[in-house]
Amino acid sequence: MTHTRTTKLERGRSALGPALELVHTGRAPTRAVLTAELGVTRATAGAVAAELETLGLITVDSRPGAAVGAQGRPSHRLAVREDGPVVLAVQVHADGFRAALVGLGGRIVATAPGCGTVEADPASVLREVVEEGARLLRETGRRCVGAGLAVPSAVAEPEGTALNPLHLAWEAGVPVRDVFNQCLAEARVPGPSGETTANGFTANDLNLAALAEHRHGAGRGAQHLLVVGTGHRGVGGALVLDGRLHTGSSGLALEVGHLTVDPGGRPCHCGSRGCLDVEADPLAFLEAAGRPPGPEVSLLDQSRELIAAEYATSEDVRAAVGTLIDRLGLGLAGLVNILNPDRVVLGGLHRALVEADGDRLRAVVADRSLWGRSGSVPLLASSLDHASLVGAAELAWQPVLDDPLGALGG
Repeated sequence: MTHTRTTKLERGRSALGPALELVHTGRAPTRAVLTAELGVTRATAGAVAAELETLGLITVDSRPGAAVGAQGRPSHRLAVREDGPVVLAVQVHADGFRAALVGLGGRIVATAPGCGTVEADPASVLREVVEEGARLLRETGRRCVGAGLAVPSAVAEPEGTALNPLHLAWEAGVPVRDVFNQCLAEARVPGPSGETTANGFTANDLNLAALAEHRHGAGRGAQHLLVVGTGHRGVGGALVLDGRLHTGSSGLALEVGHLTVDPGGRPCHCGSRGCLDVEADPLAFLEAAGRPPGPEVSLLDQSRELIAAEYATSEDVRAAVGTLIDRLGLGLAGLVNILNPDRVVLGGLHRALVEADGDRLRAVVADRSLWGRSGSVPLLASSLDHASLVGAAELAWQPVLDDPLGALGG
């Protein structure tokens, strides 16, 4: 009898993480769905949901509601708790930084305006943005359970060093994770218990955007998801396989920005010429449109605003969109041929390009890609406005998703 009871308890605890991830990603809106997805009894699913509710992570409707869109018995609805704990998410990019508090479900609870000068000293930049995050925590009174940082650089594992922050003035190899954790300690950003400092995690911004899109955005449900995007400078990419980021042997996989799309093109930071990194980013777009980069607005915002305001009326802007689509399409075709994804999501300025003339982009990929020619690879615009920030939050939420009781001191 004791052996059976212990087994049930262990089975229930082992199901907490998978159950929380199902609710977190919107795949278990009811207890009935949770039961089916976990492959457990109704009683076990009920106990798991109750434990997650006790931990302050989800809510369970006290009365079962009617099944949505299907026949069947009513079931208790599940949702992430809106006033539950949060993580501190931070993003640093070429034009500044942003801090946000993000709850389960990828919901941004509070954010500090994206601003600031990215100085050559990483500690100075991270100290300022972490202090903004600490201020948000004080103002909202929310419980913090971790912190995540997105940076425009490949991040080597396991040491957490930024190997190539090309569009920042930082030196290559800066120990960005250690610096981030030091800043969290200085700002007294609390961890799950409220007494210890929050644990900080760091990764490449496009990797994190891909993770966010897969869990909460246009990539949800994809088995082999390719994400390509350009933020403020440069082009990055990421691959999510069966729900997990493919980062290679040491965190450096999918440096797609250094695919050559014009052998006689602009010199690239990597030493080559005509890479996506310099041929399909916001600066390249503004140059193609004949517009000088403005000092007051980020290159990304200026480019997106130009497309929104003048694509329908300006031949120069339409021609620039077409030029970048042709370059991007050439790079995507090679990636599709090599990786054979079942979905491609485009972020940043590339999101604006596919929204402006998605048919042209699909035609370029189809013309140059075996798999694209079959029409089996959807090219979609990102559906998240701050995908890298949400992804940084996912990084911080992962220990809780893996073991809710252990992470929260249960």
